[in-house]
Amino acid sequence: MTESVYLDHNATTPIHPEVVLAMHECYQSQVGNPASPHFLGRQSRAILEGARERIAELLGARLTGSQPDQLLLTSGGTEANNLAVKGIVGPADGRLVVSMIEHPSVRLAADELSRRGNDVAWLPVDTSGIVIIEELAGLCTRPTRLVSVMLANNETGILQPIRKLVGRIHHAVPVHTDAVQVVGKLEVNFRDLGVAAMSFSAHKFHGPVGVGGLLLRHDIRLEAQMHGGSQQMGLRPGTESVPLAVGMCRALEIWHQNRDAHARRLGDLRDRFEARLRDHMPSIVIHGSDQRRVPHTSNVSFPGLDRQALLMALDLAGVACSTGSACSSGASEPSVVLSAMQCSDEVILGSLRFSLGLGSEVWEVDLATSRICNVINELRRGTRFGK
Repeated sequence: MTESVYLDHNATTPIHPEVVLAMHECYQSQVGNPASPHFLGRQSRAILEGARERIAELLGARLTGSQPDQLLLTSGGTEANNLAVKGIVGPADGRLVVSMIEHPSVRLAADELSRRGNDVAWLPVDTSGIVIIEELAGLCTRPTRLVSVMLANNETGILQPIRKLVGRIHHAVPVHTDAVQVVGKLEVNFRDLGVAAMSFSAHKFHGPVGVGGLLLRHDIRLEAQMHGGSQQMGLRPGTESVPLAVGMCRALEIWHQNRDAHARRLGDLRDRFEARLRDHMPSIVIHGSDQRRVPHTSNVSFPGLDRQALLMALDLAGVACSTGSACSSGASEPSVVLSAMQCSDEVILGSLRFSLGLGSEVWEVDLATSRICNVINELRRGTRFGK
């Protein structure tokens, strides 16, 4: 069987062995429900709150002292984004501004609010994939309850100027940022960003699937989207999973121990990957190559080829990659992100996303680029799929 090279870490990352160990120890020792008042419940609560405070600290938030931030534990990035967008916007009496390149969990949440009667406006991006901040003034003429712009795009990896955006509109309008593809890849400081809310997800940085978080500034009022319990101040009811919180905390600690070295290494691997492809195929288009990007993501277009056919051919050749967001990877529609960047149909239809993780190696990058070049040569000759 062909040894597979995994280049789809933006979809999910392998869980780190130290995270598994930390969770295993927690499962063995943690017995009580953290909401129970007896000793075992209080013991579980102490472990949970210790993990919560440590996660917040690593992300530049503060849960104690004057004007403390809040960290709500969720099932992942999708829930965190929905909770932020729907919970902050609330009733249909104000405007929501959303960038045109958001993840489906933000974009479709905005669509749902629009169906409920909320006024939704869309912030465009330029051809380089950067939101056009100058358009905000015209979009925020009506009372605006929230602006949602992601910190880095999940398809292209392009970083957005969130600090500048927040500075442009001040605290008059709260800003939410989806930081799912940045946390655990680059240093993120919640308070320095100046945002009102920030979403993240553990399985994107070698933590467990099924847990994420929503950081909230002290002055943000949130409407609960679920009901049935008093956990997490009733804003996200349901019994918290102590082992999942511990696992997310440990994964974040592992990254932060050598964060600068990790970022440099991933960036070097990405640059090597892109350079080798360019050497063999000068006609490729690398989206955002002239912009600031997260170090692990590369979105490459092979003009003239069909992305779905290329994806299947690469899978058979032992290269796992993606056509875009894993939450919409089954869809055949053109990329909303690349369409917003005004890419040509030929470029959009030939684009694939490749993404690296902490375990990625030089030999994997070299093997993957060799296989990609071979597959593309075969597709152009029509020897794949009986063409």
